[in-house]
Amino acid sequence: MNEHIKTLPADYKPRQNLLQNKIILVTGAGGGIGRTAAITFAQYGATVVLTGRTLQKLETVYDEIEAAGLPQPAIYPINFEGAKESDFTEMCNILEAEFGQLDGILHNASELGDRMPLRDYACDTWSRVMQVNVNAPFMLSQALLPLLLRASHASIVFTGSSVGRQGRAYWGAYAASKAAQENLMQTLADELADDEIHVNSINPGATRTQMRAAAYPAEDPSTLKTPEDLMPLYLYLIGEDSQNITGQRFNAQ
Repeated sequence: MNEHIKTLPADYKPRQNLLQNKIILVTGAGGGIGRTAAITFAQYGATVVLTGRTLQKLETVYDEIEAAGLPQPAIYPINFEGAKESDFTEMCNILEAEFGQLDGILHNASELGDRMPLRDYACDTWSRVMQVNVNAPFMLSQALLPLLLRASHASIVFTGSSVGRQGRAYWGAYAASKAAQENLMQTLADELADDEIHVNSINPGATRTQMRAAAYPAEDPSTLKTPEDLMPLYLYLIGEDSQNITGQRFNAQ
């Protein structure tokens, strides 16, 4: 697969009904990029399944979507930190009963961990970051694959990071987990190439989110792109306009 980093085609304009009648699951939908993506997908016609660990945040996003007169979303609270294979099997069963199929997954939930040298890094923090950023997306993708295969064209999008492509000092488990996630994306893309499921990743770059503020507390957030600025690329990759593109890494900025 081509390792060249790609960007959104300069002339891309999503049509308003791009995601009409599509069922899209968004992890980490309670805030930041996940919240914005969920609302944007709904604006383009999708029924969005909001997943995350904080029910109150998910309910706020649900209310925003409903108040805008968009397709009624669904809420599925789950804490990836303690989630097991059986939890994702149960999720698949419930989504199958409710919707019958799934047209896309945006893997957006993420754990930052600690910014410190590896020699001081706590093993339990390392394990927690790997669980949330690698193990849970693997188990979720595996469990929901039967529902994705029922769609005419389905998409899986992972949220990457520059430190997942080139490790840097003091990024610890986050960098290692994002590198593993990129490899997971490519492996899935290769295995699903004949199944009309395209799998890609997006590196959002410096974006005005709480995670960015935690990683760079001295940074002026007004100098950063907002999640809304990045949404054309998310729409492009989650929808059918990119159905012939798979196994690729994209930069949003």
